[in-house]
Amino acid sequence: MGIRILGTGKALPEKVVSNEELSKYIDTDDEWIIAKTGIKNRRVCTTETINDLAAEAGRAAIEKSGLSPADIDLIIGATIGGSHTTPALSCGVMQRIGAKCAAFDVNAACSGFIYALDVAKCYINSGSAKNILIISGEVLSRHIDWTDRNTCILFGDGAGACVVAKGNALKYSKLGADGNVKPLFLKAGTGNNPFVWESIDMGYLEMHGQNVFKFAVKTVDEEVQTAFDKLGMSADDVDYFILHQANKRIIDGIRTRLKQPAEKFPVNIDKYGNMSAASIPVLLDEMLCEGKIKVGDTLVMIGFGAGMTTGTCVMTWE
Repeated sequence: MGIRILGTGKALPEKVVSNEELSKYIDTDDEWIIAKTGIKNRRVCTTETINDLAAEAGRAAIEKSGLSPADIDLIIGATIGGSHTTPALSCGVMQRIGAKCAAFDVNAACSGFIYALDVAKCYINSGSAKNILIISGEVLSRHIDWTDRNTCILFGDGAGACVVAKGNALKYSKLGADGNVKPLFLKAGTGNNPFVWESIDMGYLEMHGQNVFKFAVKTVDEEVQTAFDKLGMSADDVDYFILHQANKRIIDGIRTRLKQPAEKFPVNIDKYGNMSAASIPVLLDEMLCEGKIKVGDTLVMIGFGAGMTTGTCVMTWE
């Protein structure tokens, strides 16, 4: 496929919101949240903006790659929304890190990082870019109803990043969507347009948990098997399944279907909650910092989220 990851980075808000603290505002408790989701804490932006976090993660990724901002010739943001509707998150990052290049965002919700990785592959393979910075950042705390325990217990804020260049690490990538918005969505609203028949408020993120669970477990299993058939491999050949950190029960459901041990499925949802597009790159950076991923390891990375979207890639680490 012609690409590899040169460096990774992450950034998280300072504010840690525990289950105990949440229970002061909604009817819930630590035991119930852990049993339903596997989440103990989440990070929430207070003074930080998503542009702040994304720029910090981007600087870290560039530094680890051995490059400088001047070497970056494209920035791709993956987010459901930056600090502004426009300009894009990627443009805000470019200004903060001192890069001068093309920049745009993709919105595939929780699959966003894999979508951005696949887009980067196309740019590099075509020769249109050499060193690409991918920024995945979300501030979901501003999009959820903090009186709804079905959603506010799940989500957290954060940013992850990586620098992508030419290489042979990526063996397979595939994107998908089924157009079903009902399980998970956020209305855009109509503003104060006097010409619309019905005024619609922007509202909050809405989710039907059981439908998301069924979609994720079934679809991820199917996408993994498709990748394995294409590559002539099996789950036993994989060192790590780095999945979107949506819910510990979803991860366990996928692991059960694949009949693989828990140590192949790293998690950090207990610390950060569901960070949407940021969850995979943040987990990837943590594993690299801890020395868990070695050259030659086979990684399967899968995102799944609103749309409903899916993104799958298989990579042999270089």
